[in-house]
Amino acid sequence: MNFIDKYNISDTFNIGNKNYNYCSLDKLDKSHPELKIGTMPNAVKIMMENVLRNSCLDGNEDFDLTKLSKWSDFNNSDEVPYYPSRVLLQDFTGVPVVVDLASMRDAVKKNNGDPSIVNPMVPVDLVIDHSIQVDYFGSKNAFIRNVEKEYERNSERYSLLKWSQKSFSNMKVVPPGAGIVHQVNLEYLSPVISNKNYSNTSLVIPDTVIGTDSHTTMVNGLGVLAWGVGGIEAESVMVGQPVYMKIPSVIGVNIIGSLPKQMTATDLVLTITQKLRSYGVVGKIVEFFGESFNSLSLPDRATISNMAPEYGATASLFPIDTKTLDYLELTGRDSNKIEMIESYSKLQGLYGVDNNRKSFEDIITINLSDIEQSMAGPKRPQDKVKLSDVRSNFSNFLSESKEYITDSSNLDHGAVVIAAITSCTNTSNPDVMIGAGILARNAVENGLKTKPWVKTSLAPGSQVVDDYLHKAELIDPLEKLGFHIVGHGCTSCIGNSGPLPDDVSEKIDDQDLITCAVLSGNRNFEARVHQQVKANYLASPILVVAYALAGTIDIDFESDPIGKDKNNKEIYLKDIWPDKDEIDYKVNGSLSPEMFKNRYDTVFDGDDNWQNLSVPEGDLYNWDKFSSYIQPLSIFDDFTKDLPEQKNINDARILAVLGDSITTDHISPAGNISKNSPASEYLQQKDIGFLDFNTYGSRRGNENILTRGTFANVRLKNLLTDVEGGHTIHFPSEEKMSIFDASEKYKQTNTPLIIIAGDEYGSGSSRDWAAKGPYLLGVKLVIAKSYERIHRSNLIGMGILPVEFTNEEDFKSLDMKGNEIISIDDIKQTKTPGSLLNLSISGPDNNFLKSIKVKSRIDTNAEVNYFTNGGLLQFVLRKLLNK
Repeated sequence: MNFIDKYNISDTFNIGNKNYNYCSLDKLDKSHPELKIGTMPNAVKIMMENVLRNSCLDGNEDFDLTKLSKWSDFNNSDEVPYYPSRVLLQDFTGVPVVVDLASMRDAVKKNNGDPSIVNPMVPVDLVIDHSIQVDYFGSKNAFIRNVEKEYERNSERYSLLKWSQKSFSNMKVVPPGAGIVHQVNLEYLSPVISNKNYSNTSLVIPDTVIGTDSHTTMVNGLGVLAWGVGGIEAESVMVGQPVYMKIPSVIGVNIIGSLPKQMTATDLVLTITQKLRSYGVVGKIVEFFGESFNSLSLPDRATISNMAPEYGATASLFPIDTKTLDYLELTGRDSNKIEMIESYSKLQGLYGVDNNRKSFEDIITINLSDIEQSMAGPKRPQDKVKLSDVRSNFSNFLSESKEYITDSSNLDHGAVVIAAITSCTNTSNPDVMIGAGILARNAVENGLKTKPWVKTSLAPGSQVVDDYLHKAELIDPLEKLGFHIVGHGCTSCIGNSGPLPDDVSEKIDDQDLITCAVLSGNRNFEARVHQQVKANYLASPILVVAYALAGTIDIDFESDPIGKDKNNKEIYLKDIWPDKDEIDYKVNGSLSPEMFKNRYDTVFDGDDNWQNLSVPEGDLYNWDKFSSYIQPLSIFDDFTKDLPEQKNINDARILAVLGDSITTDHISPAGNISKNSPASEYLQQKDIGFLDFNTYGSRRGNENILTRGTFANVRLKNLLTDVEGGHTIHFPSEEKMSIFDASEKYKQTNTPLIIIAGDEYGSGSSRDWAAKGPYLLGVKLVIAKSYERIHRSNLIGMGILPVEFTNEEDFKSLDMKGNEIISIDDIKQTKTPGSLLNLSISGPDNNFLKSIKVKSRIDTNAEVNYFTNGGLLQFVLRKLLNK
């Protein structure tokens, strides 16, 4: 593909004796001053370069520059074709992506095409990090035993991923054990600025990323523009399609003040999450600047960027500056590349903070001086709680169940049964990791011990963490408190906490205890961390260790001792809290570029387990019909090149009525498979015992299990029933049954299905199975008060119509019962983005009750194409076959 300079924006810069070509925004600004490039936020500049450069390629359409001139019109609805330069996957979402691509190759073959046309056209990095579970803990051999168990459970999945690396060009797989995808991306994979070779030239371009994990935004702390999407959308980008999107509004966050010494990046990010979620930044990009911006370390910026999904933003973005360059040097990046990054970012106006020139839709101020020690919980990451208020926060939560604590010195209500140092959010930040080690050392020196009912774990996001904790002589005290390294992966943050000890588990069940987890993760939704734990609090690694010592959430660290020393003297948290000066001293003395180089030089090799995996041969995957992990996707079984007929939704039934803040964990859980679930029944029919069930997340390559797991979260509340879990009422029989069984019964009468929900439907993880699952259940329509961005896109990608209530209506205000019959007879109106549709509501006997207007949330013309094709993958496949 040739680059043709249609807009006269080509330019060069020199480093030493080498010339670099690039598309100059400065030249564009001089020829088109109406674009006001100098006042653009960095995110818009990066998007502008991307759009113009890619419209200069032969075969791509010319671009109307007037669309870009409207970037500061925050109500602008014009779409631009955005081509990310790289796709990032992890194994929970990566396995279904590979299954989809392999299934698409089969469909191409059936339609007399060349299967190899289904192949990534942009670089794809897949990091295996989501499968390791904390089966073993509290001992030096926990790591080895967990890895052995990981391969025992997941060899089929890993063999598929290893096949993908051989069969697809442009795909690299980082084997298990290297670390968490976003931390590995931050420390190694991201080039920040890279080169792209065209047929006639090579251009320097920004690293722009989409990933099948909502926390892809973490790398934005390096000045990279990245965000999470569903697997379906990622697949379309992989095979050469742009993301059609409106240029998002950009909110400026003005950083002022000075962070108190006792506060951590965790306290800061939980405060930012609460403030921005309350303000409302869904669908927007957030950029940071201000007089105190430079006080934030690069790991602090990464922590803040990581939690962009929690505060609702599409992405956050920090500029490149000296701290970026210093971090790249620390992590062992090539010095010539660092020099290129500095030169390019300065030429493009992407370097440093200019507090006066940027034009934002609005500005929010964060005063670092106001940051207090904080946690978030018990059920949502945006629900920040001051550390001093955590006891009363849990007490209020407990009172909702009419329970109270009788003995917090033992395993009782409020007991902390999981204390997990986990997640890239915090383990990427040496300050809080070293801080946790110092607190552990101080605790051990004072004779303090972890309470016996606490399941402790340390799961660093990269192997480099092991190295600097060893060098700082802090591994030993952490291990003495039970924080042995259990693996390098997401573990408790995504629900891979493993089983609780039998005596703890039995007492929780026997006494119906409401217990707690304290973890250094980014999400704490209901039943996500562990199905037996109802209250989950996010905290810094330092506080995770503190709560392991306390053993209960029912403590005020200011007034209550955390324990007693060998002389029976009361010890308070302040007595063992790490000194900031010592943290800085140990961080500076413990990290080196050699650590990163030694760990990452062989990152693609894997251990003996990986190297000894057997791998299928050929461009077409050799499916094993007896596999319970990997099966082809059935949506392509009847695929043809012809556009399907678009049909109205007639006589649909309501499958579930859900409340506000329903997450993708509620819709498609990733954690353990319950013994009393349709998925459990299926596995038992295949003679698979409970101990070998593994997790829903690990079985996303098999639709037979994931469809049965849809809406199977044990904490899901379907308002059609009076019990928690994946249950519903089938109409007109009025029988109570599982959601899966009801969907099967509706299929017998060809009845389309509907989900009704409240605000923020589909928040949380980017998982595409939260859309695939409902589609395979027979859901054609979702009616909600509002949607989270990624899930709305995923629904359209699966051919499910998302609509919103209008006129402040909802299920309750319309006095609906759940037994109504629903129809939309003007489905072709969806060809106009954002159109109003007529939704008719009839009674159980099909007697007409009322008609209301609902708003189609098919927001762009590109999404119209996806929907009319029956889904995004079908659209892509037809485009490939009809070339």
